[in-house]
Amino acid sequence: MPVAVVTGAGSGLGRAIALDLASRGYLVQATDLDAGAAAATAAEIGAGATASELDVTDQEACRATAAAAATRGGGLDLWVNNAGVLATGPSWRQSEDTRRSMLDVNALGTMNGTIAALERMVPAGRGHVINVISLAGLVAAPGEVNYSASKHAAIAFTLGTLFDLRREGVGGVELSALCPDGIWTPMLADKLDDPEAAGSFSGRLLTPDEVATATGKLAERPRPLLVLPRWRGPMLRFFDLFPRLALRLLPLVMRDARRRQRRYKKLIESGRWP
Repeated sequence: MPVAVVTGAGSGLGRAIALDLASRGYLVQATDLDAGAAAATAAEIGAGATASELDVTDQEACRATAAAAATRGGGLDLWVNNAGVLATGPSWRQSEDTRRSMLDVNALGTMNGTIAALERMVPAGRGHVINVISLAGLVAAPGEVNYSASKHAAIAFTLGTLFDLRREGVGGVELSALCPDGIWTPMLADKLDDPEAAGSFSGRLLTPDEVATATGKLAERPRPLLVLPRWRGPMLRFFDLFPRLALRLLPLVMRDARRRQRRYKKLIESGRWP
């Protein structure tokens, strides 16, 4: 059976991805900074699942996790870098610790997990790393700028590493950047009233199960980049291409995002969504 490691698997999207991969026949190792939460996910999966504590900012811990996973089924087949943190607000008002936390987890953590996996996959000539980025990795997200910067770093690292693998003649190892719209997880649960987080509600709010299903399909049919929903990618790239126009449209766009945020709050609090 194929072996998969999922980071940040103790709750939210990571938990949903772990469950979906298990349903597809993977032996899942659920990891999380909260060891108890990871163990709960593994227990929910049942036979074949294991759990471990993992701080993705620790390169050696990532290597140890990859080594342990590789002994289970003859190799490490899939590594999903899902762990992430979000803090909102103007970049100049956030503390150095807040900025560093997002860069350490979202960017450096993605690098650490990817490298730990590749050290096992490249010699074996097979394997797949899926890095959960965000639409914030495709556009400078107002109100979430430092988060967005960390995600831009993560997507550049993901696609650039894939390019370098191909340059070196490594053809059996895949890297994928998964860029979903806002997802209703604990990361957003306390931000329904936060105007700085309105951008995360500006499109179609996704559920963890929707994104987990897409992740499972991506594992089966790798591609370098997957945007969810797909129409959001070209729209956001438009703002990157024409920043002066984006500045003019920004007040309108953010008013609409705030309207959508209030609408989702009403739906969620009334029990009509998700």
